[in-house]
Amino acid sequence: MIFNWNDLWLYLFGLLGTIYILTIVFTLIVVILENRSPQKTISWILVLILLPIIGLIFYSVFGQSYRKQKMFSLKGLGDLKWLQKLSQNQKGELEKSKLLKDERIHEKKNVMTLLLSNSKALLTGQNRVKVLNDGEETFNEIYNALRKANEHIHLEYYIIEDGELASELHEILIDRAKAGVEIRIIYDGVGSWKLSQDYIGSLRSVGVKIHAFLPVRFPILTSRINYRNHRKIIVIDGKTAFVGGLNFADRYKNGIPEIGIWRDTHLKIVGEAASSLQIVFLIDWYFVRQEVLLDEKYRPNFKVKERCLIQIVSSGADSDWASILQAYFSAIASAKQNVYISSPYFMPNGSILMALKTAAMSGIDVRVLIPEKSDSAMTFYGTLSYIEELLEAGVKIYFYKAGFNHSKIMMVDGIISTVGTANMDIRSFEQNFEVNALVYDEKVTMELRERFLNDLEQSDLIDLKTWQKRPKSQKIKESLARIFTPLL
Repeated sequence: MIFNWNDLWLYLFGLLGTIYILTIVFTLIVVILENRSPQKTISWILVLILLPIIGLIFYSVFGQSYRKQKMFSLKGLGDLKWLQKLSQNQKGELEKSKLLKDERIHEKKNVMTLLLSNSKALLTGQNRVKVLNDGEETFNEIYNALRKANEHIHLEYYIIEDGELASELHEILIDRAKAGVEIRIIYDGVGSWKLSQDYIGSLRSVGVKIHAFLPVRFPILTSRINYRNHRKIIVIDGKTAFVGGLNFADRYKNGIPEIGIWRDTHLKIVGEAASSLQIVFLIDWYFVRQEVLLDEKYRPNFKVKERCLIQIVSSGADSDWASILQAYFSAIASAKQNVYISSPYFMPNGSILMALKTAAMSGIDVRVLIPEKSDSAMTFYGTLSYIEELLEAGVKIYFYKAGFNHSKIMMVDGIISTVGTANMDIRSFEQNFEVNALVYDEKVTMELRERFLNDLEQSDLIDLKTWQKRPKSQKIKESLARIFTPLL
């Protein structure tokens, strides 16, 4: 009998082809049974059918739904029963609370109740807030506050990148650690990929506890790359805190040559809400280190004389609910006069898109500010794909021209505002670990609004008829980006 190599190769190719087809079919079934949004489900189906090999790789990296798989358990924290109890008590007493004396604030009670329900976001009243409008102002405030730390510093950032800003941070942390201050740092394993081992090692050598969130050795080969800690939190002695859009990378202060100066927004909070940001950090620390740090010394419930209502809301792949998405939707739906939004990456899901269009068509003044230039081509064209339908509904869209506007803010009716890390996009709503401050205060909201209106003066209002005449090649790029951006 003569051995036929051709028959063997045909058999092997046939077997591999059958296994491959079965894998594709099985993956398609999994995608369908996950009951995600129709947009995301259809996007994955198209990618798996049209680009099968690439599609399988993409799905293994980007496609898994960790919210349903539960990335980690909080059982080691006793399920935070004390936090659950406090939030339940606040919900029951909210109607009669002295915090809601202002009728305009009382009108936003549903937003407060929602956040107490979906993320146990406690309502805090005794806070002092300072709005920080650029990198120079923000980092000066942060460094000055860090130098005054006496007990502990908790710092959690998406990007810490070697450079001028990181060097000054390093110098301050070394000094404070030598003075006996407890320091804990969480940095994102992908966002801070370039952070040198020398930087990390020198901090550890003086007692700083610094660890990566979901570290990845080979980003392209792991699904963890798709679930990143995008939070920017600093808590000092449990009394002073910072939250917003700026990372420790020099471009956040100096800008990018091809785009221009970096425009961003951050908040400095002194008071009760610092403890709420502390809770978010401590839960993340437990996830990273399996170490419980819920001692009273980390929750001093520090109060100031000033009054400013704040809820700190967090969301991520570990959450039962898309808390920040729901907060945005509820706030927009509550609008009676105006909704002003600034977001560097604007790719809303169906519910936010409908809320904005409905508000505009109801006569509410809805304005959205996006950068004219972006640091990401895919997200830029994805953002552009939403402009025409929003313009048709009466939403006013502006292109910011004085650099790169990275602010992630929203103001509703001059009384409620949000500043934080979440972009108005699907990734922030469904995948990233994010944190925002919801502020129910006329003074803070009007300050943010004034800066927003100043930004509009450095922007171009987009005209619908002119926009519809844009090149067909751009429309194709927009359509392709809209298909793929929900997957990335």
